[in-house]
Amino acid sequence: MALPEVSDPQVLAFAAELAKNDGLVESEVLATLEEASVQQSILDAIARPAESKAWKDYRPIFISDRRIDDGVVFYGQHRELIDRIAGEFGVPAEIIVAIIGVETNYGRNIGRYRVLDALYTLAFHYPPRSPYFRGELRQLFLLGNDRLAYPIDQLKGSYAGAMGLGQFMPTSIATWARDYDGDGRIDLWNSYPDIVASIANYFVEHGWERDAPVTVRAVRDATARPVERTTLEPLLSVQQLEAWGYAPTAPVDAERAATLLTLEGPETEDWIIFRNFYVISRYNRSPLYSMAVWQLSQAIARGAAGDRP
Repeated sequence: MALPEVSDPQVLAFAAELAKNDGLVESEVLATLEEASVQQSILDAIARPAESKAWKDYRPIFISDRRIDDGVVFYGQHRELIDRIAGEFGVPAEIIVAIIGVETNYGRNIGRYRVLDALYTLAFHYPPRSPYFRGELRQLFLLGNDRLAYPIDQLKGSYAGAMGLGQFMPTSIATWARDYDGDGRIDLWNSYPDIVASIANYFVEHGWERDAPVTVRAVRDATARPVERTTLEPLLSVQQLEAWGYAPTAPVDAERAATLLTLEGPETEDWIIFRNFYVISRYNRSPLYSMAVWQLSQAIARGAAGDRP
């Protein structure tokens, strides 16, 4: 089969590499890539992520009366399934619902871009992260047309190539997604068993601790020492943070691993965060994202229990 008319040396080298290392047919890879197109709006979007905002501006995007109420409704519609999977995996139901709420507004906004176009654009026209996106484009081809809900040239997702209600990248699908309904495909668009189990499994595989705390608000003493933090990993302890002037506002094991997160809202907020907060950040590295998921989850849990005012 003759090779399609592709002239970009980066694309040609990519297809040749997939043929050599992964056993794919070079001409078929090139034929698919020939149909991809560069989208300037994707390059514009990745240059201004929401996570660059301050907490006071970021929080209202994801924590509103409408999103809380919609989360309660979504949970009610799928409660038996979500509770069963939550019990099996040890990830709270409200956390799973909040992820779907933050990522896609409960499926209302799963993305308007062809995944192929998104990954092609970022793999070959966004130098700051081109190695990462080439890896994701490679994984998309390795998943192929048989393992997902749609052929790869028909998949729709975010500007970064994330897919389905839980917004999984191709590598996340290959590594952590679950075919929970057992139909031979991973359908993160239409199969709620696959969607919910995939999110729960993602958390478990990244170290979620069943029945363990996520975060607790802290009261800062006037003489508290600054806490320098370069990671969300809990490398200190509650006891150490208390000694430094940060007292938890709820009972928590003094020996539990923790670190401090300070957010600038209308007022400065200090939070003691634990391993499970760090696990949420494996979904999105921004601490603002993790806090939004946590606070939305708690509001949904209160609403589902009938405790919301």
